[in-house]
Amino acid sequence: MRIAVTGSIAADHLMVFPGRFADQLIAERPARVSLSFLADSLEIRRGGSAANIAVGLGRLGLGPVLAGAVGADFAGYRAWLHDNGVDTELVRVSASLHTARFVCTTDADQNQIAAFYSGAMAEAREITLASTARRVGGIDLVVIAPNDPEAMRRHTDECRRLGLDFAADPSQQLARLDGKETRRLVDGARFLFTNEYEAALLLKRSGWSHGDVLARVGTWITTRGADGATVARTGGPALRIPAVPTERPADPTGVGDAFRAGFLAGVGWRWPYELAARFGCAMATTVLESVGPQEYTLSLSGLVRRIGRAYGPAAASEIDERLAGVRA
Repeated sequence: MRIAVTGSIAADHLMVFPGRFADQLIAERPARVSLSFLADSLEIRRGGSAANIAVGLGRLGLGPVLAGAVGADFAGYRAWLHDNGVDTELVRVSASLHTARFVCTTDADQNQIAAFYSGAMAEAREITLASTARRVGGIDLVVIAPNDPEAMRRHTDECRRLGLDFAADPSQQLARLDGKETRRLVDGARFLFTNEYEAALLLKRSGWSHGDVLARVGTWITTRGADGATVARTGGPALRIPAVPTERPADPTGVGDAFRAGFLAGVGWRWPYELAARFGCAMATTVLESVGPQEYTLSLSGLVRRIGRAYGPAAASEIDERLAGVRA
């Protein structure tokens, strides 16, 4: 299965605040927030939603195509992506703008406050998927991850014109979208990815009910942090997948992207969605235990052991048997 991942490619500036954001908020003044958090550490890492997903898929052997826009400072990042099995021929390099920046502070409860500078990402709207499909001999699924909003609209419309399956992952860009734009990005998606907060925001923005959304997408996957993930489809009960636990969380940045990579890898290997979601949860916890969304060490045998501890030996044995074909 050939997967193209469109979306942000960024440098992540990750800081840690040793207290709790909630302790600094005054309930009586929600409209007048002016806060500064003194961070204890700063890490600068490679990131961006599309790049994070693509690296996960690349390390699992899926050979993803990455589509996004970057600045002239991209050379070192490109080499890293190549080393991790990602095709970057469709990455557009801007002549004048810097690569996007994600600046994020995480508190002691793993809550995050962040800002994103788009920079060169604004040029992603100039990328077309038709040329990519011809060059790589066809695309089976396009992931439309957070990106320049106009690029997301154009990529979604192009998927419909070309008859390409797509996964809608509007994520943090929901804050920038109105109701019509939200509906346009979601309608007809094979997969829809959100977290719990984004799921509620999507319903509010779109004006649709939960059932309305399910009637318009193939499968809606909602990540729920420490509570795992839910996989919902029309005509049956939702699958509720517990998280893979950890005793040493380090940084939640990129955890959702890792889940997506693991889940989509399972889809690419034609696994049942329950197994794919369990695999995604194991990937997510692996990333949670490292600082930076791409700095983790990946081991298939290690993922199987995690799955065994979380879901039991039968689940681990089933995934191990299925991975045997992938390893071969």
